[in-house]
This record gives sequence, C-alpha cells and structure tokens, in this order.
Amino acid sequence: MGKPRLLMVIPEMHSFIQQDIAMLSADYQIEINTYNWRNKALAPWFLFLQTLSLLIKIPSCRVILVQFGGYWSLVPTIYGKLFKKPVYIVLHGTDCASIPALNYGSLRIPLLQWFCKKSYEWATKLLPVSESLIFTKNSFINLENPVMNGLKHHFPGLETPIEVIPNGFDVDYWIPNDRVKNEILKTGTVTFLTVMSPAQFTLKGGDLILELAMEKPDFQFRFAGLECPSGIPIPPNVSFLGRLDKESLRQEYQSAHYYFQLSSYEGFGCALCEAMLCGCIPIVSEVNALPSIIGVTGITVPFRKLSNLRMSVQLIHSMAQGKNINQTARERIKALYPLANRKSMLLATLTN
Repeated sequence: MGKPRLLMVIPEMHSFIQQDIAMLSADYQIEINTYNWRNKALAPWFLFLQTLSLLIKIPSCRVILVQFGGYWSLVPTIYGKLFKKPVYIVLHGTDCASIPALNYGSLRIPLLQWFCKKSYEWATKLLPVSESLIFTKNSFINLENPVMNGLKHHFPGLETPIEVIPNGFDVDYWIPNDRVKNEILKTGTVTFLTVMSPAQFTLKGGDLILELAMEKPDFQFRFAGLECPSGIPIPPNVSFLGRLDKESLRQEYQSAHYYFQLSSYEGFGCALCEAMLCGCIPIVSEVNALPSIIGVTGITVPFRKLSNLRMSVQLIHSMAQGKNINQTARERIKALYPLANRKSMLLATLTN
C-alpha cells in the first residue's frame, strides 16, 4: 500500500516550505500546486488554472495543506468542503497583518483580505507559526498609537479551530564554528549581521542599522539578502552581500557576533533562530514573538528609534564581554524549536 497523497498549495518556494516538504515526504506522497502569484495581473488566470487543476487532483488526496493565506488559498478550501477533504492553512505573518504605513500585510488590501477571510472561515484548522498571529499589540512603530494585528483582531467572529505549530530548525546543520569566531575575535573586529530582502529594507529596520553604523565606525555591519541600495549614503563599515546560498549564509552566521531582527512586524523570525543556533547574540525589536524567542539570551529594542537601538547595542555588548552567552542562545533554540517538534505536531494534526 502506497503512502497517502498530500496536496500542498504554495504561493512560492521558501526555504521553510522546502523544509516542510522534505519533512512530510517520509509519510506522504506530496503534490505541489503553485503559480507565480507575485504577478497580480495574472491572478484571475491562475485562479482559473488552479480551479481546473485541483478539481482533478483533490479527489485522490487524503489531505490539503496550504502555505500562507492569499488568493491561492480560497479554491482549496472550497473544494475541501465539496469533497469532504480536510484543509489546513499554515499562517506565517503577512497573512494576518495590515500595516498600511509600511505598505505591509495581505489584509490591508480589501480584495485579498476577503480571500483570506473566506479561506480562514472554510478551512478545517488554521496553523499559525506563533501565538502573536492570533493577536498582537505593537507599540514599536508608534508608542502613542499602537498597531493591533492578528486573526482575532481582523476577524473577531472567526470560529475555525486554531493550533499554533512553531517553526522548527535543523540543529545539526545550523551550528557554531568556534574556530572562525575565535580568529575574528583576535582581530578585535565586532560584526553585526542581518538578513532581509530588498522589499523588507524599511520593514526590518535597515535604515536604523545604517544610522547606527555611521555612529559606530569600529563595528562591521553586514546585510545578507540584498545588494547595496541606491540613493542612500553607505558608510565604509557596511557590506551588502546579496542573496546567499544556504552554506554561505551559515558561514555568515558563524562569523557574526550579533544578529539584528529589527522588524516592525515579524510572524516568527526564522533567520533569527538560525543565527542563534550558529552562535549569534540576538538584538530584536519588541514585536510579535521575537522577545519570547530570545528570552534572556539577547536584548530587545522597545521603540523604533536610533536612541533605543544605540542603548540596547551598548548594553548587550558590555554584558557580552568575556561571557559565553552566545552558547546560551543556541541552547534556547535547540530546546524550544527543534525540527522534530514541528514534524510531530504537523503529523499529529494532519492524521487526526
């Protein structure tokens, strides 16, 4: 008897989605449904193609797993109802948010919000990666006018069952390299790393990091995931590394002393956890799940101001001198978010 079939609907291939595919492949025969949903002009055409494709594929599937809520999540939930197939939607962050000031969040677009709302209502269960995607109050951007987000804020009447299944990480791959770190320490160089895409530069605090870099010429600041932005002054102690493959990214984590996650909104923080596993000391904004992820292994930045960032960096750098708190960061992620934990929780949900 062959493995049961799982239909996975995705908007695009992310590393954490690839990880879920690899993780579930031992128990399911996985069929992928995806289109170039970034091309909004072709969304109606993709919906038509998806409607035809899933009509053929869903009857033979045991379960449907959708990654992110969006235009692509509606048809699977409709067919799930028609064919009595369980449909689970993994929620990652943008699909639970609306922050117009930052041009962020699927729920700020009325039509896309409607697609998400109906998908969430008709799904069997929703699987956010953190509790903060159910509800969060964010004062990082504006202390006097906090921003509220999450499923319960945007859809207060939502009755679909919700289960938080955190992301998981390969603790045997994301490992420190003490030899490299010690060699860098001998030079007296202190390195800060952050990971973001070009579109996330403001959302993830890239502008704040550049301002800090101008004040701290003795520190090195490295941006992975994007090339040097045009039209803004870049100090000589800042490097833009572009997109990196998995191994190159691991080497950057292993070489850095501190990792910045200064997001104004963050569904989980996968790069943050990878960096912590590789021995980076975390410096994060006080948003969503970030403070609970790092615990006491790093430091938070309460407000989106250079003065707050400066103070937090000075404090954690003075605390870290001569102490092995980077190993504490690794042990925290190993304990809280092992890959095996996500796998067992997902399989338990999918098989019930």
